[in-house]
This record gives sequence, structure tokens and C-alpha cells, in this order.
Amino acid sequence: MADLPKKKTAKKAVIVGIGLDSDGHKRITTGPNFALAGGTQQTHDEMTEKVIKINEKLTAKGKTLEEVSREEFDDIAHSVGLRRP
Repeated sequence: MADLPKKKTAKKAVIVGIGLDSDGHKRITTGPNFALAGGTQQTHDEMTEKVIKINEKLTAKGKTLEEVSREEFDDIAHSVGLRRP
């Protein structure tokens, strides 16, 4: 049987945030390009605020998460207060 051409799938990028502290509540927040889970109310709110700011900066550049390079994403993340360990 002949090899069928492979379907090309569109790139999909997602920001995942996990809060490791807890106050007993289960928190999950999702959006079109992010998923956040866990954390205290304060931690979860901070993660949500930062991912929203990242998306605002992407929109201002006219780009999506899939379209930015790792370096460009690092610059945006750094500008909203995230640091690579």
C-alpha cells in the first residue's frame, strides 16, 4: 500500500502555570492559550494577571503565542515580572 502523505497540524502553543502553594481550595483558570491550576488566591491571581499581560503584549505586537520566538517570549515574560530559573 502506498504511503499516505502526513497531515500537517497547526502549531499550538500554551502557557501552563502551576501554583505549588495551597490554602485548601482548588483553582483552575483557562483561556484560549493558557491553563493555570492551583495556588492560594494570591498566587492564582498573580499568575492570571501575568498571563493576561503577556497576551496583551502579544496583541500589541500583532502576534500570537505560536508566532513568537523563544527569545521574544522570554523578553515579554521578563517585562511582566517572570524570570527563567
